[in-house]
Amino acid sequence: MRHPNIDRLRQLRLYGMAKALEERDRHPDREGLSLDELLALLIEREAEERSNTAFAARLERARFRQQACLEDLDTRPGRGLDRARVRELAGCRWIRDHRPVVIGGATGTGKTWLACALGHQAAREGYGVQYTRLTRLLDELATARVDGKLARELRRLARLDLLIIDDWGMTELTAAQRHDLMEVIDDRHDRRATLLASQIPVDHWHRVIGDATYADAILDRLVHRAERIELTGESLRKRPIRVDPEAAA
Repeated sequence: MRHPNIDRLRQLRLYGMAKALEERDRHPDREGLSLDELLALLIEREAEERSNTAFAARLERARFRQQACLEDLDTRPGRGLDRARVRELAGCRWIRDHRPVVIGGATGTGKTWLACALGHQAAREGYGVQYTRLTRLLDELATARVDGKLARELRRLARLDLLIIDDWGMTELTAAQRHDLMEVIDDRHDRRATLLASQIPVDHWHRVIGDATYADAILDRLVHRAERIELTGESLRKRPIRVDPEAAA
């Protein structure tokens, strides 16, 4: 009955249980498990399988620009980071509290990498995340308006637990773009978490947004309660590549 049971579990989409039974076939020492022990093993494996599948789906939907995780974060002196702060951010309390995070710093200091690592941690904790660049976000909203789907796209963005907007403030906004951006930010204010990464100092954001009224409204919703991180140091892209002489020989 073992193989028919495995087939039946797969038909029911209980893939974790099916894998656990297959592994039991390969490990005779598990034959002595009681019914309760076997059931517990099957349930645990199914829960693990579903958790892994859901996590993989969240990562795919997030569309991270870089594959990064906080365990690999470079916290050497001079970067504007410390381990205690990283641990605090890793706990995702800021997401539960619907607080913004603003990551600043010069080109190459690791803003995108850190943003993706925080997004990866959020996805690991079960939150829905999306990474995007500001120009792409605004282009997609403009396309949605032409297609008559703007309201639906705004609702989708508003439901995300964490929206990561990279390359914030790289170009000045048009009137339509200011309006769309205000809709996105206002929908998320005090309801969902937003992370911004930008090489443009915050005190220059008014000029980039281009309209004092919109700028005041957007910054009021993003900056005043934000957790702010300013990365420092030389560009990570300029670091020389270290070659192991023995490996190169």
